[in-house]
Amino acid sequence: MLYDQDFYAWTIATAKALRERDLINLDWDNLIEEIESLGRQEKRELVNRLIILVMHLLKWQYQPNKRSRSWELTIKIQRLDVENLLSDNPSLKPYLKEAISSGYNKAVLKAAQETGLASEVFPSVCPYSWEELTDTNFLPS
Repeated sequence: MLYDQDFYAWTIATAKALRERDLINLDWDNLIEEIESLGRQEKRELVNRLIILVMHLLKWQYQPNKRSRSWELTIKIQRLDVENLLSDNPSLKPYLKEAISSGYNKAVLKAAQETGLASEVFPSVCPYSWEELTDTNFLPS
């Protein structure tokens, strides 16, 4: 099957079949799988952006003596990336609470690794509200 032998060639052939409305020659099972995978990829991207954002907010809050312009810029960029992702995919908005929750433990582990602090120093649940996470003026004290 072309899908297993040459993925790129499969995408070209599938796009051609779709453009030509050639429904008989479509590889339906793999096409469905790939479309669903695209949706999962967007969800993963949201979680990843939130992990980086929360990690830097934690570093900012728990290591005030090491705050840097680089951390501040990373926070701003992640906020913009999250905003753009949600603007392009508004149906992800109901998933936000779960995305923050599922990414928080990883954010803590990364913050602990980068700061040298024990992970137990950080709260067990995300201390930042959605409003704070997206507020361009919010930096924890």
